[in-house]
Amino acid sequence: MYLYLSSYGRAKQRYASGRADDKLTPSLHLASAAEAGALVCLCTNPIWLVKTRLQLQTPLHHHTRPYSGLLDAFRTIMKEEGPRALYKGILPALVLVSHGAIQFTAYEELRKVIVDFKESRRKSETAADNLLNSADYAALGGGSKVAAVLLTYPFQVIRARLQQRPNTNGMPRYIDSLHVIRETARFEGLRGFYKGLTANLLKNVPASSITFIVYENVLKLLKQHPTK
Repeated sequence: MYLYLSSYGRAKQRYASGRADDKLTPSLHLASAAEAGALVCLCTNPIWLVKTRLQLQTPLHHHTRPYSGLLDAFRTIMKEEGPRALYKGILPALVLVSHGAIQFTAYEELRKVIVDFKESRRKSETAADNLLNSADYAALGGGSKVAAVLLTYPFQVIRARLQQRPNTNGMPRYIDSLHVIRETARFEGLRGFYKGLTANLLKNVPASSITFIVYENVLKLLKQHPTK
């Protein structure tokens, strides 16, 4: 998350520097988030692949030697499938860049709505940063995360299924993303693309709320006490 937030912040600064009012449009917020997401995706796809395989590993996988841990998984994948295997599922993962883009765009736009609403109800002039509190940041962070998850979760399912370990003959269960979509729709219907959604929301929504509370309050402190 730190890599994402730092990349997102730098992208926003770069896009805003060429504008007279230093304000970003929704499309520029979207571009900033997409740029940060693509960078994070390329850096972390191998970790996601190993994580997925370790999570799917069960005693029923008697036809292949189970991975004993993180390092063993990396070594075995490199030996049996080559380095390209570490980037299986990279296409749906790049599509998932839209997850962060949707979340941050929704966050920024909802933030403007709340700030405008609070400004209209206050007679005294108050800086926009001081109008919002931690409860507002928690609601914005959680709400924007829910919107992003609902719109992009099917791509997480596609990526996870592509990253499954091949059989002993080296044949993967799914050939490509289209194969995953066809097979899932055929045998499981629309619900198949949302398997594990509740657990995902329970994990990520509170984490997103806490992240934005910390992020926004740290920014406030840095603005109040700038480094010389």
